[in-house]
Amino acid sequence: MKRFIAAERALRTAAPHQLLDALRGVLKEQYAAQAVEFFIADYGLSVLQPVCAPSRPVSVFNTPAGRAFGSQRCHGEHRPDGRVRLHLPVSVRGDRIGVLSVTLPGPDHARHDEDELGEVAEVLGREVLVAERDTDLYVRARRKDRLTLAAEMQWQLLPGRSFSLPEYDLAAQLEPAYAIFGDNYDWSATADRLMLYVTNGMGEGMEASLLTTLAINALRNARRAGVSIADQAALADQAVYGHYRGRCHLSVLLFDFDVATGRVSVVDAGSPHLLRLRRGVVERITFDAQLPLGMFEETDYVAQEFEVEPGDRLVFVSDGVHAVASPLGEPYGEAALVRAIHSTRLLPAAEVPRTVLRELTGHRDGADPEDDALVVCLDWRGRPNGH
Repeated sequence: MKRFIAAERALRTAAPHQLLDALRGVLKEQYAAQAVEFFIADYGLSVLQPVCAPSRPVSVFNTPAGRAFGSQRCHGEHRPDGRVRLHLPVSVRGDRIGVLSVTLPGPDHARHDEDELGEVAEVLGREVLVAERDTDLYVRARRKDRLTLAAEMQWQLLPGRSFSLPEYDLAAQLEPAYAIFGDNYDWSATADRLMLYVTNGMGEGMEASLLTTLAINALRNARRAGVSIADQAALADQAVYGHYRGRCHLSVLLFDFDVATGRVSVVDAGSPHLLRLRRGVVERITFDAQLPLGMFEETDYVAQEFEVEPGDRLVFVSDGVHAVASPLGEPYGEAALVRAIHSTRLLPAAEVPRTVLRELTGHRDGADPEDDALVVCLDWRGRPNGH
């Protein structure tokens, strides 16, 4: 425990850009570590990018570090010289950040230190999120390619890529990662409620990003004022219309989950789709369609009600998933989406968006996407006896 406290203190007191240097020093001193590397998942969730040279990027597919990242469990890699390299997932409340790789002298060290080093990796994740307020080091490490300015703005809007509490797991992924057309998602959790927005943007590039930025911040402003989701939609609608006067609009699904009961209030102001997997059956859930945000002046919105049950999986997709065409012009469509949801039913929520988007890339046969593709997955457990 004293060793762990020393590692935690070293991370807590290090300068924001020197977390890895501080961690290397304390792990070598306290745990006899012979090498320490930190990899951060890129925006497209295809590679693990090294935070510092001379390490090279590592694929998230079929590599020891990638397996640790995907499973969110420690993966040991035994070297021919007898050393063991532990790959430890770095995450914060379910948001998967990357992998900490620690090379130890041998199997005995690995067995003895694995659990404690896993806790050190958790501390590293929390310190990275705090450090990102003051340094670009970790944000820069996330990109394997240059982001467009529009994509930079969009990624700064997002709350994270996954989030977990005892009552639910939530995950999302947006493609293409490095050039955005305007789709977005947002969530906010309290002890009793989860609010989730899934937006389908209009246009492309900077214009799409500016529109989405205005709408998301208007929704957040209304949410933080404590008003209902129907009023949140109305206030955001006024903000978008006030600026664009109907020239641009934004489709959005707004959800307000009561964590204790599973009751949900919904405003459907546009085109994102929702499919539910319940007891092995996938079905599309539809709501009364209302006008997108910003289309007309002073639109009134009405919330609908439905319920989620423990064991439900909800999958939200934008038009860039549902309507994307193959080279022969065949849309991906609902039948393919149902198959994808069935085929991923045993995967954790955090793996579902990436897996569905990989299948979508195959449907396009490698062609560049003409729209954003957004997938959000929510696994609902609820509270025992509603408490």
